[in-house]
Amino acid sequence: TRLQRRTIMAASKIQPNMGIWHLIAGIVIAVLGVYVWFNPAATLLGLALYLGIIFIVVGAGYFMLSFSNRSGWYLTVGILDMLVGVIFVGNLGLTAATLPIVLALWFLAIGVMQIVASFSLRREGYSWGWSLLAGVLGVLFAFLILAYSAIGAVTITALVGAYFFMYGVIEIGEYVSNRRLMPAEADI
Repeated sequence: TRLQRRTIMAASKIQPNMGIWHLIAGIVIAVLGVYVWFNPAATLLGLALYLGIIFIVVGAGYFMLSFSNRSGWYLTVGILDMLVGVIFVGNLGLTAATLPIVLALWFLAIGVMQIVASFSLRREGYSWGWSLLAGVLGVLFAFLILAYSAIGAVTITALVGAYFFMYGVIEIGEYVSNRRLMPAEADI
């Protein structure tokens, strides 16, 4: 019917990211969660290195932007970011020790954003329960990491691994759930 065609067209325009790449991302995230469980020391050092490199790259971006925008603020932020990145990369052990707080704040921010987004999806008539569940899990894991961060790397990597695994499974569930709303062409 005409209403069904309009619903399918709207779903394909609003949720094009629910294609096969969404499913692949869920599988990769779930596998990453399992890897994190079994490799806690390597995971923390890898995350510390990654965080340091991110600071260096972002700082370089701000540094370059400061010249085109003639901004002392961007210049200052760029230099500070690069300095923090070099310190993080040069002191991976110290960086790894601070990761619980950084990860907890990241999980909290992502969780809150997903909770808010789930209610937006609900208003628009889309499947929203999976997004709400992922958001609630993000907030829950953030508080668990903050509460038990003193126990060490094993607890942190176990919680991070569990979060990644559950998030990946939820992404797969969301793909399957929303797959019924999409036309076959959207699977690219």
